[in-house]
Amino acid sequence: MDYMGSDQAVVRAARVSYGKGTKKVQDDRGLIRYLIRHRHTTPFEMCEFEFHVRVPMDCWRQWIRHRTASVNEYSTRYSVAIDSAQKTPPDRWRMQSKSNKQGSAGFLGIEAGRMFSIEERDMQLQIRKMYEGRVDAKIAREQARKDLPLSTYTEAYWKIDLHNLLHFLSLRLDPSAQFEIRVYAEAIAQILKDAMPITFAAFEDYTQYSIPVSRPEVKFFNSHRWPMREDRARVLIFKAFGNKRETNEFLGKLRQLGLLKKGARKIKRR
Repeated sequence: MDYMGSDQAVVRAARVSYGKGTKKVQDDRGLIRYLIRHRHTTPFEMCEFEFHVRVPMDCWRQWIRHRTASVNEYSTRYSVAIDSAQKTPPDRWRMQSKSNKQGSAGFLGIEAGRMFSIEERDMQLQIRKMYEGRVDAKIAREQARKDLPLSTYTEAYWKIDLHNLLHFLSLRLDPSAQFEIRVYAEAIAQILKDAMPITFAAFEDYTQYSIPVSRPEVKFFNSHRWPMREDRARVLIFKAFGNKRETNEFLGKLRQLGLLKKGARKIKRR
């Protein structure tokens, strides 16, 4: 809906502590990248973005956990609930991940998915009819709404400063984020990229696509020769860390860096 600030606004805020300094665009770029690289966040708080979002309630519950924003949401105490709900196509029902309790992996077959999509449609229609019947009967809206499904859309104005917006995007653009909220994050990221291209490029380089490395990971890395077979690395990392999730996360980082070799160890036969 609106935004205040630009790449130059970040630069002005950063330079106020020591005067005007240099004014070249290239110097502005270098300063912004330095600020993000070294996590100097205050200058980014000088810029703000305001969005008008329409989002399913279950997705909004994740969104609103980012408490560093100003929010004004559509109220179903005052107004009739939005007559729209998120629908799932037959080929988009995701399976529960076996390795991540809060994630998904793979898709249900389209034939089984079609049955669930039909059930979803019928349920939404039935509950909407029930809700509207309550409203027509003059039941208080604050009570009539209580059985609406989480797929029902809500709307809100969401205003947030740039520093906290970048934090939101760092979490919600991650491949492990739920697909539904990741789609919103991708749309917001494009808006930010158009408004502040230098800042967004630095965010991509030093936050979104960077690889954080912990002290135990550095210690392990410096204690072995690379590249290493993945099966051997898995055994050694688990022995050092004693945790399956940490092992898998570290293996993922090593894959990104191209430090793992495929294939199992060959056994010599006499």
